[in-house]
Amino acid sequence: MERIAVFPGSFDPITKGHESIVKRAIPLFDKIIIAIGINAGKNSMFDLEQRKLWIKSTFKNNPTIEVTTYAGLTVDYCKAQNANFILRGLRSYSDFDYEYGIAQMNKSLISNVETIFLLTEPEFSHISSTIVRDIIRNKGKVEQFLPNAVTL
Repeated sequence: MERIAVFPGSFDPITKGHESIVKRAIPLFDKIIIAIGINAGKNSMFDLEQRKLWIKSTFKNNPTIEVTTYAGLTVDYCKAQNANFILRGLRSYSDFDYEYGIAQMNKSLISNVETIFLLTEPEFSHISSTIVRDIIRNKGKVEQFLPNAVTL
């Protein structure tokens, strides 16, 4: 059976932390689907096509990475993609506390989908898309937090 992982998120924008998690997960899976969740109730700073382009450009040299979008439950998307793994990055204990509940609910909904947590490397543990967006709104410099493919 092919080992397919879905790495869900808004990626608004993708950060070096996201990039690091995916790069470290590549040897673990046959394919990683970076799935941008579409949430009508959330106002994104960057449009969907721009986010997809940045992610595709970031991983352009890796054929095992696919970039897609989805709406609805992540586990339903996993089932549709024949993915048995959800990949998540953890920066802190509070991330674990939040993600643990989601992982348990997902497991209750579809028992054959496992959530795999990778700890963020220390040099990226302070980076979040939320903070990056705030720096952008306030005209600060964010290049150091973003993959090279992301140009503002």
